[in-house]
Amino acid sequence: MTMDRALDLYDIQGNICKGYGRFGFPKARYFFLEFHQYAGARAFLQQLIPLITTAEPWSEKDHPDQSDKPQATTNIGFTYAGLSALGLPRRSLDGFPLEFRMGMKNRAGILGDEGPSDPANWDPVWQGEPVHAWLSVNGQSRQAVVDRYRQIEQLLQQSQGSVTIRPGHKGPQGSLQPWQDASAVYENGRVTPKEHFGYVDGIGNPYFAGCGNDPSRLPGRGKLTRDDGWQPLATGEFILGHIDEAREYPIAPEPHLLALNGTFMVYRKLHENVTTFNRYVDRLATDFDGSRELLMAKFSGRWPDNGAPLVLAPDDAAKAELDQQLAQLTAKAAAGDHTAATELRALKAKWIDFTYNKDRHGSRCPIGAHIRRANTRAALETEKDAFNTPSALDDRRRLLRRGLPYGGEDETPADDTEQGIIFMCIGASLERQFEFVQQQWINYSNDFHLGNDRDVLIGANNGQLTDKHIIQVNPKQGKAPFFCTHLPRMVETRGGDYFFLPGITALRMIAQGIIDPT
Repeated sequence: MTMDRALDLYDIQGNICKGYGRFGFPKARYFFLEFHQYAGARAFLQQLIPLITTAEPWSEKDHPDQSDKPQATTNIGFTYAGLSALGLPRRSLDGFPLEFRMGMKNRAGILGDEGPSDPANWDPVWQGEPVHAWLSVNGQSRQAVVDRYRQIEQLLQQSQGSVTIRPGHKGPQGSLQPWQDASAVYENGRVTPKEHFGYVDGIGNPYFAGCGNDPSRLPGRGKLTRDDGWQPLATGEFILGHIDEAREYPIAPEPHLLALNGTFMVYRKLHENVTTFNRYVDRLATDFDGSRELLMAKFSGRWPDNGAPLVLAPDDAAKAELDQQLAQLTAKAAAGDHTAATELRALKAKWIDFTYNKDRHGSRCPIGAHIRRANTRAALETEKDAFNTPSALDDRRRLLRRGLPYGGEDETPADDTEQGIIFMCIGASLERQFEFVQQQWINYSNDFHLGNDRDVLIGANNGQLTDKHIIQVNPKQGKAPFFCTHLPRMVETRGGDYFFLPGITALRMIAQGIIDPT
């Protein structure tokens, strides 16, 4: 493999380095392809490549013409079955990691996809043989998405049946759609960062070396140092062909150029049982010492309305003070007070730049809260200086989260309507990153000394007495912990698979049929 070097952002697909939602793309359409004849499929890919969006830099701040940002983006990924259907050599195919070759459906036992989440209950698009490719279109508007989709549809028609769309996505009013539309949640006609349970979502993503993002975004997003600072994570944690945190190169197929600047992506359609969630919260709130919003915060680790972390505002009184401070600074900053603007930026930075060092026992943010499970922020170093870096056990489990909510636009969200989150995450190792977090931290709690407790929001709970979440308290307050028992299944898996997102050079090689592992 290569020596560590600066990234060629023009050779990397854009969704790897960019969370499109942050750049003003609130609409998306995801659809899945089948390859029926590899020569025609390769010809289709050659025509598609000019539409593929790379990670080339865009301005992160609004400017008058936005000339450097497209109206729509396009990205592509392939399953193992898809790469095989494209005629990749056996030696190259055998070089992919086992979990990718098996596919998500065959990893259901590891991922907790049982009961209502069992693959037998997934949308029709996932039944039968695996899909071959994932195509995504993100747009600044719904019309931009439709226009780009029509461009791709014309290319599909020109393939004369060599490439077709696999239909079968469950939509509103019991419909089946040929694609999966997704959209940010709107309130009063304005885009919000919320999902259908009412939480502000998508706060913070890992910052890695060479990602092209503004360095001011590093604090809270990288890896912790001994002086409580932050450094970028190694590139190889997220992109193949580059050194990772172990000072090694991630497992990747041959030849070198097939893997270089590519990565793996998880796609999961997660249905949200909104009625079940609201009823459960309402029932517990009658006995909980605090507001309904505080109870929701104790589930996730962040306040639902604005995403403020519980370590910053652990109770209703502290949240009221924080809200007042935010309002005052915002008003002064809007009036041109530069000092207030600086203070406001510093305060908002604490939404990301924090640890659990002063909350080891979870009295502020419960140990089993969702965000504390998904990113432990060095909380697993229980003995001082146990590792080279405080967050060593966490740095190798980080995930680049992508995706958007779906549904909720054409019908009022309930358990039997279609709404949830299209969850996508990116990492150089499906097994070490996504599967580990999903199995060991979401659906098991031994690392947190919580036994078999599962995540409140996305864990495979079944409404039993032992399906519980503990809200810890400060022992000095003389109060008992609050037990949330009989946790229902809040979220159900409705489909998904593992995809390889090649670099642009590799994509051209695949399209030309010149992959040679020798």
